[in-house]
Amino acid sequence: MGSSSLGLHHWSVLASQRVILLPQNSAKPLQKFHSLPITVTVASIATSRASSVRCHRGCFGFTAFNRKLRKSVRGCATNPFVVANDEKYGNKQVISITPQVYDYILANVREPEVLRQLREETASMRGSQMQVSPDQAQLLAMLVQIHGAEKCIEVGVYTGYSSLATALVLPESGSLVACERDGRSLEVAKKYYDKANVSHKVRVKYGLAADALRSLILSGEACSYDFAFVDADKRMYQEYFELLLQLVKVGGLIVFDNVLWHGKVADLEVNDAKTVSIRNFNTSIMQDKRVSISMVPIGDGMTICRKR
Repeated sequence: MGSSSLGLHHWSVLASQRVILLPQNSAKPLQKFHSLPITVTVASIATSRASSVRCHRGCFGFTAFNRKLRKSVRGCATNPFVVANDEKYGNKQVISITPQVYDYILANVREPEVLRQLREETASMRGSQMQVSPDQAQLLAMLVQIHGAEKCIEVGVYTGYSSLATALVLPESGSLVACERDGRSLEVAKKYYDKANVSHKVRVKYGLAADALRSLILSGEACSYDFAFVDADKRMYQEYFELLLQLVKVGGLIVFDNVLWHGKVADLEVNDAKTVSIRNFNTSIMQDKRVSISMVPIGDGMTICRKR
């Protein structure tokens, strides 16, 4: 866990790439979530050093840019997208999630009432930024449905928003193993499992997730799960991955949250333990032929792995 519900706290672009950020001039603040300052790192056109830009409540203030970038920004100030100015990417224009665009995305999320209630209760709790966003939860639920999953695992439940979204779409015979080490937040999750009438689908594992996963393997449940979602200790991602590869069937899905880590993974000057761990994990699974992968820039970044 550790993702903002906005997934917008810090964007970063590799300084080695030539990238132009084209801002949104007037973006209204989000109504459902906190409107927070956002730090954006933009690669300079003329140099390889990134320049920092500050954004507050949807309005971008640009400083220390070279003349060419200023001209580009002024000319396209109403287009919220990033241009990968590199021939090998065909100068592809990619949407940049401004507060206004994100508000529009949230307005198009079908969030069940019980999930809304859980989200709002969690917003007042310590660590509320660890809860996945509604658009992430909707994607997870759809992946479970598309895959026809019946046996699922979640590593890192917190107050249960993502696990509840999963349990709601599981068939009546389906099951979800929910691993969480924080008893206080787990009590909130259990309350909402009951409220949504899905408690019979959820097997709560209170304690260290790695221990819970090993116990499942030892109890003969290897290669029996269809789907897993990981949103827990970032420094344990590689270990969770190895354990879940043993538990998930061939063709099964494993989804990891926070793989962009507020953009820090793309900034090679940031080298704290969690950032380095996620960066190394991303490199590892990129090279791992045991899975097919797709990294998607939703929330704080999610990587979908399919076991081969």
